[in-house]
Amino acid sequence: MTVGVHPLAGFDKLLHYRVPETMRSAVAVGSLVRVPVLNTMRLGIVGEIGAPRDFPLDKLKSIAQVVHPFPAFPPDLFGLARWMATYYACGLDSIIESMLPAAVRHGAVVKQEKLLTVVRRLTPDELAVLTKRAPQQARLYTFLAQQFRPQPKSLVLARLEQTAAVAAALVKRGVLGEEARRVERVAYADDFAHGELVASQPHAPNAEQAAAVAALDASLAAGRFEVSLLHGITGSGKTEVYLRAVDTALKAGGGVIFLVPEVALTPQTVARLRSRLEAIAPGHRCVVWHSHLSEGERFDGWLALATGEARVVVGARSAIFAPVANLRLIVVDEEHEPAYKQDETPRYHGRDVAVYRAKLAGAVCLLGSATPSLESFANAQAGKYRLLELRERVDARKLPHIDIVDLRIEAMRQRGLTALSRKLVDAMQARFERREQTILFINRRGYSTSMLCTKCGHVEECAHCSIALTYHRADETLRCHLCGGQKAAPARCPKCGAPDIRWKGLGTQRVEEAVRRVLPRARIERMDTDAMAKKNRFREVLSQFRAGKIDVLVGTQMIGKGLDFPNVTLVGLIDADISMHIPDFRANERTFQLLVQVAGRAGRGDTAGEVIVQTFNPQAEAIQFSRHADYAGFSAAELKIRRDFRYPPFRHLIHHLFRGPNPEKLKFFAEQWAKLVEKELGSRVELRGPSASPIEKIKDEYRWQLWYFTNSVTKVVPDLVRLRAGFAWPDDITQVFDVDPMNLV
Repeated sequence: MTVGVHPLAGFDKLLHYRVPETMRSAVAVGSLVRVPVLNTMRLGIVGEIGAPRDFPLDKLKSIAQVVHPFPAFPPDLFGLARWMATYYACGLDSIIESMLPAAVRHGAVVKQEKLLTVVRRLTPDELAVLTKRAPQQARLYTFLAQQFRPQPKSLVLARLEQTAAVAAALVKRGVLGEEARRVERVAYADDFAHGELVASQPHAPNAEQAAAVAALDASLAAGRFEVSLLHGITGSGKTEVYLRAVDTALKAGGGVIFLVPEVALTPQTVARLRSRLEAIAPGHRCVVWHSHLSEGERFDGWLALATGEARVVVGARSAIFAPVANLRLIVVDEEHEPAYKQDETPRYHGRDVAVYRAKLAGAVCLLGSATPSLESFANAQAGKYRLLELRERVDARKLPHIDIVDLRIEAMRQRGLTALSRKLVDAMQARFERREQTILFINRRGYSTSMLCTKCGHVEECAHCSIALTYHRADETLRCHLCGGQKAAPARCPKCGAPDIRWKGLGTQRVEEAVRRVLPRARIERMDTDAMAKKNRFREVLSQFRAGKIDVLVGTQMIGKGLDFPNVTLVGLIDADISMHIPDFRANERTFQLLVQVAGRAGRGDTAGEVIVQTFNPQAEAIQFSRHADYAGFSAAELKIRRDFRYPPFRHLIHHLFRGPNPEKLKFFAEQWAKLVEKELGSRVELRGPSASPIEKIKDEYRWQLWYFTNSVTKVVPDLVRLRAGFAWPDDITQVFDVDPMNLV
């Protein structure tokens, strides 16, 4: 018996091996095996059963080990990996590696603990003799004899302050039995979980929810591939629709993948899923899957799914690769979020990969959002996706009232720029007096965005990147948010020596400081990547906020979507212009989505909510449409512009990035490459560029870029890969294809 194996060792092809007689029953397509590659042992995935062509079988090496007695890769994952390799222009080996958690690749093992139990009861006379001759053994026996189930050996010995020799003596006598038990490291099953509990019983759906649930039930019953777009305004009860679809899929014996865009959203979603599963489907487990877990938690979660012990997984984008058997449903919550796009190779989009995996598995893919991406909405308009709509909030709650504060007028009133307008301060103080909660959102961490010398105009920039350094007041440092470099904040201008330094721009730290000045008695927390660096810190903060122990939560995008806190009645958007003025054709769409999503955090309880949006550009279309939560009006206007300029979703976009230490060399080779592509591909692509990237240098590497507009990715990418392989690239130039990019800077 011979097999073809994909080694996880940088080989983008199958290597064939013989299977020893003793291993043949355990080997199947998808098995995780250990194989010799050159002079080392590597993990690999069995990709096919069969002999190689034109190669003598007697020269094949043998598989060294079958790591698990079950396939590590479901069949649909292999098909998905091959499609991703073609579509995203990357090696099959890198995709397979990304599909296997690092804990599995690094050889994590099952954690076990030893249990002690009484296997032979002693008579009173025997116990008396034992007490006289070996009092410690008698004490251990007496304790275990009073227990109803086996006890952890380490805990018992620690409690009784005894050594392992005492237990060993009783085991040798046949009085105690010792057995090993697998200990599963379950993510989000700790003390923080108590603060994340939510109601487990389903509530009666309204008419729109019931219609959406019925449509999804019919799709799941049909057992065929289908994509539905659930467009529901914030607070309309999309999660209840998700949970009922999950229930239907599980009752039919299927598996479920539930994707969320941000790790910060995972605890709340896990709590809802677990509590609902406990109520309607006791025994079903929900596995958590994202990069912030320990290796043990990830390995045990993967093992539970791969063996079929668990059939539900919830997590960030990489959870789409979970080895869920009999996959029937994939839910992609907040499907519009750019966080679903991976910014490292393989540069896949979690939402699009979810749709294709559902197609391969014959499953239902449910995309949900209050502000769907224009790509998904255009697919729904074209009939490729089914559109399900929720137009009303649950219990007929009103959408929050949105006030627009013109910062130009505010600056004149307060004789200078300020983080908090008078209207926002008054509203915050009123909420604090009523014991209601406030969320303040600014999508920029740090204290100030730059250091400016007012005498000579010098702005302190990163030595390795083409951006200004951000001031962090907490530790008095200037930091680069691209390369991570930092240095002490100067007291004088490094260029002219003048003390006339000003800190320009706003960040979460500066907003937090401003809130403390106007609400000195309030309990305030900041939630950004700096403050949430410690594991489980974000879970702790969200639990405290839900319990009412925090009055004002200041944060970045991680609090701008999905979170549901009934006592939040005020949301302040500190600077609505941040996402609007970037060189990206999606800038208006991102701004509209951000405003609507942030506004949706207010008024989700019995008390009406209010949203205050601060901006220098109150007449902008994105702001005006968001003020009325008018997705139909915004999408119609924006899609017309996209259609006129033939931007996505009306054509695909491929970004080709060139990186290297020499900008002149980069420019020369990028131009030569562009000429070759134009000659070979002709009318199949429209080229724009090459040109320097908006951020020209990152981590000491200069960046140039080229854009390809095309009607079909699959008809262009293979030719681009072929041409790239035959082009004489210098060793110091790196170039990367990014298909359907979400970040254009």
